[in-house]
Amino acid sequence: MRKGKKQLLQDEDNRELTQKNTIKRRALLRAMIGIPVLGAFAFEIFKKTTFDKQKRDRIIQELGLENINNTKGIKSPSATKGDLIRIGIIGFGNRAVAHVNGLGFMEPADVEAFKERGIFGDWLAQDNLNIALTGICDVFDLHAEKGLEIARNGIRTTGATPNLPVKRYRHYQEMLDDKDIDAIMIATPDHHHAEITIAAAKAGKHVYCEKSVALSEAEICDVYDTVKSSGIVFQLGHQITQSIVFQQAKEIIDKGILGKITLIETTTNRNSADGAWIRHLDKNGKLKPGDEKTIDWDQWIGTTPKVPFSIDRYYNWQKWFAYDSGVIGQLFTHEYDAVNQLLRIGIPKSVVASGGIYFWKDNREIPDSLHVVFEYPNHDLTLLYSANLECSKNRGRVFMGHDASMVLGNSIEVTVDEESTRYKKQIKEGLLSASEPMISLNSNSGKVDAISGATSKYYTARGLTTTTIDGHQVDTTYLHIKEWLDCIRNGGVTSANIERAFEEGITCVMATKSYLEKRRVEWDPISKKII
Repeated sequence: MRKGKKQLLQDEDNRELTQKNTIKRRALLRAMIGIPVLGAFAFEIFKKTTFDKQKRDRIIQELGLENINNTKGIKSPSATKGDLIRIGIIGFGNRAVAHVNGLGFMEPADVEAFKERGIFGDWLAQDNLNIALTGICDVFDLHAEKGLEIARNGIRTTGATPNLPVKRYRHYQEMLDDKDIDAIMIATPDHHHAEITIAAAKAGKHVYCEKSVALSEAEICDVYDTVKSSGIVFQLGHQITQSIVFQQAKEIIDKGILGKITLIETTTNRNSADGAWIRHLDKNGKLKPGDEKTIDWDQWIGTTPKVPFSIDRYYNWQKWFAYDSGVIGQLFTHEYDAVNQLLRIGIPKSVVASGGIYFWKDNREIPDSLHVVFEYPNHDLTLLYSANLECSKNRGRVFMGHDASMVLGNSIEVTVDEESTRYKKQIKEGLLSASEPMISLNSNSGKVDAISGATSKYYTARGLTTTTIDGHQVDTTYLHIKEWLDCIRNGGVTSANIERAFEEGITCVMATKSYLEKRRVEWDPISKKII
């Protein structure tokens, strides 16, 4: 059959198009002759990325965690005219500076540092807490003056209004007697915490107290009974519950993704003089300021055994059992709080501690190497704690379950157990593998605080400093303080309430007692005594 003119023209166009495509393909092939493996590799990466995403989506869906990355900002309720809370701070060292930052105040010298770290804008975005910082109490004139300066300066978020007069108190009892103070924050050395908390509760002042809450069994019981009967709002200074990563970890545990948890290992490794509480020297090796003329030494000593003035003891009080329990009170408390807030394990049945002073052979009493076993037969659980102050290797915080294990810090990694019962089918199908995490979450990704200093890095790695909400880096101390203030105004129970503080306090005293007495100690839940 003879083709028409129109058909002949169309055939010619098709031949030209085919010829052009052939030339293009040949040119592409020639261009790829030098990189044949790269071309194939890129294609394989594309396939693997697509497959990994599909696999991840399927895992997340099967685990019921579709909404685990949804983070919502936490807003304060609208403040009314009568909502103003007047706050006094007792003890104005480094931790108190973090407190006032959370309240909405900042020292002028810190502004540039915040800007360099890229977090000044996030700090300015803190909600209005409707508080007034009206009282500063410290036994050291220099620290008290610093507190007054910060309280009076003009660098503040909207959370620091109105600007009421601020007063220095020479003794904490003077502050507690002042009817113009509604609530106090305690950031003194630990040996003052129980005494001040009890006095504040009796005076009807709400209390935010840094850990440790007390150093002896008798003190803890007195604090507990007084706070419970007073009706005040109490918050212990553990802020990990405010972190988005912690909330994600709680959802993972609550959904039973790890299976039955029978072993938890928490650790502390630090390797610096500062991390070992040698802090009386500045960066040039000179003594930091302070003497008997500027420090009320008798008041600082309090009810502990009388000793001559010592700048070493003043700055490095964590080294002596009269003022603290060292590794247990300063570091293990954070680990215990994280575990107890997730699992509500409470007070252990028994505790065994061992260790010694193996590296920092100065005048300290507290060990620089410590290992403690906490047994919870009622929960079929053992909690292990290991601390070392002469090595900085990160060993993590690990929850070990029958089906999977979770490492929790400022991120989360969940890895399936190769002998898991729950995930046996997925492991067989190749959907899950014990060689790589099945869940990996980092709520701080995309915005990293350029922190410096071994202590700051340690606390950041444990998820204790900041969290990311709606793309903003938020201070967890600010969120923890805000929760306390919200409960004062509106009722409710704080996350680090007196019940949690009692459980932690008894647990820490048991560990200290075991170490000092070189024996296994037990908790009698009937008589509520350590035996």
